[in-house]
Amino acid sequence: MLPIAEQRGVHLTTDPIDPEVRFVGDRRQLASGLGNLLENAVKYSERGDAVEVRAALASCCPKLLAIVHAETSTGVLQPLEEISGLTHDSGALFVVDAVTSLGGVDVRVDDWGIDAIYSGTQKCLSAPPGLSPVTFSPAALECIEKRKVKPQSWYLDVGMVRNYWEGAKRTYHHTAPISANYALHEALRIVLEEGLEARFERHRRNHERLRDGLEELGFRFVVEPEYRLPQLNTVWLPDWLKDGPGRARLLEEYNIEVGGGLGDFAGKVWRIGLMGNSSTPNHVDMLLAALRRMRDEA
Repeated sequence: MLPIAEQRGVHLTTDPIDPEVRFVGDRRQLASGLGNLLENAVKYSERGDAVEVRAALASCCPKLLAIVHAETSTGVLQPLEEISGLTHDSGALFVVDAVTSLGGVDVRVDDWGIDAIYSGTQKCLSAPPGLSPVTFSPAALECIEKRKVKPQSWYLDVGMVRNYWEGAKRTYHHTAPISANYALHEALRIVLEEGLEARFERHRRNHERLRDGLEELGFRFVVEPEYRLPQLNTVWLPDWLKDGPGRARLLEEYNIEVGGGLGDFAGKVWRIGLMGNSSTPNHVDMLLAALRRMRDEA
């Protein structure tokens, strides 16, 4: 249900109950009933609304909870600190996808109690694609060390990767992509040269510049302000603009590529990225100028 909620821009939260509470009944009937309740709650909620799910973590005793920090199909920024507390209260590990958030908004791995987090180099870090930075908490590493079943994937065997990087007895795992490593090193140097707070502020400022221009043109944001991603702007299309023809014209005439909607949003929304080095006033102004001309000619 979480992916559906994220797609609709609805914020799902959980609140564990007393672990002594037990449910007795037909497992399938209970699952069906709860599923219907959740589905209706998400379906009839407005964009940016919150749906609280109580007892879910306590009743199913999960080993981990995984969530996407910056959800790019909807443009939602998830409140990780709150969700992390609920997750750890249930005894689960907290796993985060920070592919689009790292380098564009604040990501506090230790302060927010994130046990395992991975990102990508090609988004807000503005490095070539191909690497996935990861980090693990002591609790996550302990879980890896104590696993009883051998990983089925050589590529995703974290224990082997760890030994490859830092083991006393070096173990071969893969041929390191040296050029990509140097590229990431340079990208991180540029990030630190700008400064993290200044970088976050730049993304926020350019988002607001884009927001003001889009709203003037009749676009409406899918997500409420407090949950919006500054680096990925998801907006409903105005009546004067058609999805496919509009994106095709932007690409062919102005060399500007805009993402279309996914799932239920297909043909209804655009996803406009302002990530890393492409988050500039010039990029914003070029898009807005092209859209104004298209509107005037519609």
